[in-house]
Formats: sequence, structure tokens, C-alpha cells
Amino acid sequence: MTTTRHDSARAAVELSTVRKVYGAGDRSVTALDGVTIDFPPGTFTAIMGPSGSGKSTLLQCAAGLDRPSEGQITLAGTDIGRLDEKKRTQLRRDHIGFVFQAFNLVVSLTAAQNVELPSRFAGRRVGHEQVAAALAAVGLAERAGHRPGELSGGQQQRVALARALVTRPDVLFADEPTGALDTTTSREVLRMMRMLVDREGQTTLMVTHDPLAAAVADVVVFLKDGHVADRIGLSREPESRNAASIAAHMARLEA
Repeated sequence: MTTTRHDSARAAVELSTVRKVYGAGDRSVTALDGVTIDFPPGTFTAIMGPSGSGKSTLLQCAAGLDRPSEGQITLAGTDIGRLDEKKRTQLRRDHIGFVFQAFNLVVSLTAAQNVELPSRFAGRRVGHEQVAAALAAVGLAERAGHRPGELSGGQQQRVALARALVTRPDVLFADEPTGALDTTTSREVLRMMRMLVDREGQTTLMVTHDPLAAAVADVVVFLKDGHVADRIGLSREPESRNAASIAAHMARLEA
């Protein structure tokens, strides 16, 4: 895969005074309350916060999976609030990649077949070269013909990463991508995600509860009660990526 060149003058994703309310009247719940934040291209952002803080809602709204109640969201230069559902689906297909805690691989298909499957469902043909390049980018070039049962948990999540990246999306959204993995395997997947940002310029937004996972990011955004409570930058020097300080920050938010 070749490095994507980004327009540094424009945010890859931008939220402006975004509110998301579920339900109505006395039973309404405000998941996001006037959130304004931008995510620069070619950066890795971790989103953290206590349970119910709005992390997953922010990710879903930013990715166009859910509509905000108020506010504006711009993704890949497009105001997604102006799009009907068909065009929103097309925008997600053309500009977004998703990785979730569950690998969601089809057990009867090879790694290569799993990578190309979503594009086939969308009516788009992905060439063998693209699939091979995506698997090579996550270090699985030699595993293209293996089925999920022949792969470790970390390798399966890397197949899921390759599947998300095969169309070279503008933004990769990851929701607890290491939540089902042990510590050693989590580090393997996170190292791969970090490498994709550094080598490919892949803009990445990741929801996580794990300070060790957040420590690989460039920026950690902390949410609380639907608000952005804080945003801290991390140096690109590995020794300065301090999971303990991130954990302490989280503890203060939860206090």
C-alpha cells in the first residue's frame, strides 16, 4: 500500500456543536452535549472516558452510522448531515474503514476472501493486488490462503484491519479493537495500527478503555457526561508514551 497524501489544511473529521439525544421527555438521555472537536489527517486519536460518557456515540456519529440530533459533522470534506441514507452509505463505503472488538470473519473463507468480501457485497471489485497489498501492510502476506481457524486471535484482528484498509479509506474507525485479545496479542495489533499511521498516513480514531492501548496514539481525547473533558497530546517518542499517566487521568475523571 502506498502512503495517502492528506490535505493538512482540512480536518479529516470535524464535529461542530454536536448533540445526540436518545428518547424523549423524561426518559431522554443526552449522549453527546455540544461536542466540538476535529481530528487532523494522518493522526492517531484515542477516545476514552467512563462508561456512559459518549465514546461509542461519538464514534458512530463521526462515522455516519448514527445521525446527531443537532450540530454538523464533516467527513472527508463532506457535510454528512446533508446526505440521504443512500449517499451516507456510499460515503462510508468509499471513505471509511471499520474495525471492531469482534473480528467478524467468515470461518469458511480464507484471509484473502475475507478481506475482499465487503467490497463484493457493495458491488465493487477489489483486485488481487489490492488484497495482497492490504494483507502485506498488516504483516500477513504469507497467510492469505489460511482460514480464521488457522490463525491466532491477533492475526484474525489483523485480517480485519486489512479488510478495513483494502479500499484505502480516509479514516479508520476502531471500537475497542483489542478488547477480545490478551496483552501480548493486543500489543501486536496496536503496533500494527501505529505503523499504519506512521508509514501510510492512515487517520485513525479508536475508542478504548485501556490506557496501554491509548498510549500508542498521538492524542487522547477524554469524554465525560457527553462533553470533551480534556485532550492531551503524546510525544511520538516511545519512552514518553506513559500508560500510567493516562490511567491516572482517567481516574481523576471518574472520581
